[in-house]
Amino acid sequence: MSSLKTDTPRAMSATALDNSFMGNTVQICVVTRDLPRKIEGMTRLGLGPWQVFTCGPDLVTDTTYRGRPAEMTFRLAIAFSGSMMWEVIQPLDGPSTYADFLDQHGEGLHHVLVDCNDIDWDERLRAFEARGYQITQSGVFAGQVPFAYFSTEEDTSTTIETAFFPAGFTLPEPEHWYPAPAPA
Repeated sequence: MSSLKTDTPRAMSATALDNSFMGNTVQICVVTRDLPRKIEGMTRLGLGPWQVFTCGPDLVTDTTYRGRPAEMTFRLAIAFSGSMMWEVIQPLDGPSTYADFLDQHGEGLHHVLVDCNDIDWDERLRAFEARGYQITQSGVFAGQVPFAYFSTEEDTSTTIETAFFPAGFTLPEPEHWYPAPAPA
């Protein structure tokens, strides 16, 4: 448990506690050293098609790592299974929680992303911090989607990420699809 002491939460319904603020789970992310190999394997499992991006300062802006501005580059692949987004990330350059994870654990599940639960972005960040979780990495994807990772590993055994998806947001055009583009 975290060192933050709180009263024991009460169940408000079958799906919510009186201290609920997490939002909907929208993404599961795996970190890898070899993105093409990983998405090929996940495609054999039936996940895909995959949209592939190289994320550097042109696509992901305002990046921070451990509280300081930081430039990083990584490959990212996204696929959907029903309403769940799957993500695979391969760090390429610069400091990141992805590279840290690979160094400490090897390939595997890196984070779970939850939406903002209709909470203002700044208020959302304060809610995590009020529970004792620090931002470990943050940025803005495609000029529209702010995201932040939190130091939740001690309590959850994984990292929790939150992001704000504005109404009408669509992914930018990928560099390529694997194994092929989705039918129009």
